[in-house]
Amino acid sequence: MISLALILIGFSVVSALLLTVTHFRAANYSEQPFARSMGLLLLAALAGLQIAHWGWLYIDQPWIDTALYRMLLFTVAPAFWAFSQPLLKVQAFAGFHSRPLLHALPIAFAPWLVGDVAMPLAFVVGAGYLVSLGRDIHHLRMQRAEYAKEIALLGTIFVIAVGVALLGILQTQLPDKLFFILYAIAIGLSFLLVQAALGLRPQLSVEVTEAAKAAYGNSTLTRVDCPTMLDRLATLIDAERIYENPDLSLAGLAQRLGLTPHQLSELVNVHLGKGFSRYLREIRVAAAGRMLCAEPSASVLSIGLSVGFSAQSNFYETFREIEGMTPGQYRKLRLNGGIRP
Repeated sequence: MISLALILIGFSVVSALLLTVTHFRAANYSEQPFARSMGLLLLAALAGLQIAHWGWLYIDQPWIDTALYRMLLFTVAPAFWAFSQPLLKVQAFAGFHSRPLLHALPIAFAPWLVGDVAMPLAFVVGAGYLVSLGRDIHHLRMQRAEYAKEIALLGTIFVIAVGVALLGILQTQLPDKLFFILYAIAIGLSFLLVQAALGLRPQLSVEVTEAAKAAYGNSTLTRVDCPTMLDRLATLIDAERIYENPDLSLAGLAQRLGLTPHQLSELVNVHLGKGFSRYLREIRVAAAGRMLCAEPSASVLSIGLSVGFSAQSNFYETFREIEGMTPGQYRKLRLNGGIRP
């Protein structure tokens, strides 16, 4: 088990670095800068814990007995909770901002706690945050199948965190280094789940936010003629090809339809079964797929830009996410097989 723990420790540290420079780019959290800050803090705390675990398990350095380790222990739960709240709720997120010292207080006191007290106390405090997070995830359980994988991911990480919290509370009763082995493995598995999920759904944070909007918000469509609005939306997409505008936003399209952004978001969520960002990406990828076959001499980049993608990397990433292959592979498969989209 020590070998598995050491492998997952290395994986965790590398994953934290990769997530910092890829998923946690400012562009991915343009509407949720606080969530991004808390996500980066969470990555730093988890990577720091794993480095301390490596020191204890591999070279017998007691880094787990340092004040810094205890501070990191008390940082993980509030950082994870604070990261998730702006993504899971549409209401103004004021709880953390209005009482920041309350959440930081355990971290500040951690250096003065002895190890036998700090460890179980950190996980008791963490359990409180997990109860709050669990309630939010439970509220999202009724969302459509479109979000089932996202909610399952959050739920799985939540279950792992609950297990670690229980182990932490009972840590003094476990033999030798067993707790730290299991804790390191749990952190590594969480990183593995996140990496797998983001590989399949790069826009995961956006889609979970949209799922939460549908789950938590009161309906804004009570006075909206939904069939008519859906017809008008189809006209803008099919006839006017409004998706070709790379600057098209939820607010801009809502204005064209005479709706508020929240109304358009709910309309797409409820009646089309997906979030607006996913809907727009699928429209653009479908248009690109048709052009790839209809214009075999056109460059892949020119096609991506013509259907509304702002950069080649964004086009390739989205196309691979939705079609499961690159645009070039898609064109080759379709043309060589005589298949037209």
